[in-house]
Amino acid sequence: MANRHPPLNSLKVFEAAARHLSFKKAAEELCVTPGAVSRQLSHLESLIGAPLFRRVNHGIELTAAARLCLPKLQEGLACLRESVEQIFEHTESQTLSVYAAPSFAMRWLMPRLHRFALDHPDIDVQVSTRISPFVGRRGTPQATLDIHAWTDQADVVMMFGDDHLPATTPDLHVEPLMPLSITPMCSPDLLDGAHGMSDPEDVLQHLLLHDNRGLRYGTKSFWRQWLDAAGVSAPNADGGPRFTHSLLALEAAIDGMGVVASTPMLVTDALRTGALVAPFDLQVPLGCAYHLISKPAAYQRNDVALFRNWLHAEVKRSRHDVPRRLPAYA
Repeated sequence: MANRHPPLNSLKVFEAAARHLSFKKAAEELCVTPGAVSRQLSHLESLIGAPLFRRVNHGIELTAAARLCLPKLQEGLACLRESVEQIFEHTESQTLSVYAAPSFAMRWLMPRLHRFALDHPDIDVQVSTRISPFVGRRGTPQATLDIHAWTDQADVVMMFGDDHLPATTPDLHVEPLMPLSITPMCSPDLLDGAHGMSDPEDVLQHLLLHDNRGLRYGTKSFWRQWLDAAGVSAPNADGGPRFTHSLLALEAAIDGMGVVASTPMLVTDALRTGALVAPFDLQVPLGCAYHLISKPAAYQRNDVALFRNWLHAEVKRSRHDVPRRLPAYA
């Protein structure tokens, strides 16, 4: 018997037939014909040298040898299934898929992601960006459908949205990652030109660059929100180039095209190096933030938990990276 190892497939057929006490039902479960079940069992009986079933009336019953070995066989098959499932779970957990808004991914996430890779070299983070807006204004039904489609395809979705977002997706885990404020920013060259900026009204002497997230997710543009908070009357504040993605608006400001009202947290590196400056202390808090969204099953995974914790730590670190001339984030 030492050299007669029964094939695993024959053992699976035997277990199914013994559990159902029916070759037909075993065949249906295994998606084979009853004849195939009978042949596998005959082969198994010839290998072990003992019958496993006997026919009684219009059915079958287990022999003494079959009854003796069945419990251990079922236990072994259960252990095998569990082991294979653990292998799949381990393999899947090593690839963590992330969807992120293009501007957030390029200006904030990607310059920092190497730190997560160094801390967790066994986790492969795959980042994809979305060219279209992540969510409709105030959580429209179409936006809800998009969010569910994205969480079907990614373990973590990182998106910009207002404070209504969690209520629109109660079946998903939603947590705020990065509360945001807005302030004017520009190239330092503009401060040295003919029109400096010592008072908020001075921004109106420059071309206003528009980060369109303000209109997409609210009722006022970012410029209108900031100027209203600064007490500046500017009937033409909505004029000037508009950029679908904040990345483009911020790059235009770095290149000296004009002044942009946007979120400093996306450009802490540019502010620290002086590629951008924020002429005024006033920052206006938004009712929007970047959020982390996952399905409940993904949220429970260890690799997702590690990634979420790392992101929150990086946000805290980013707050310290903002130059001191800007007030601390709440």
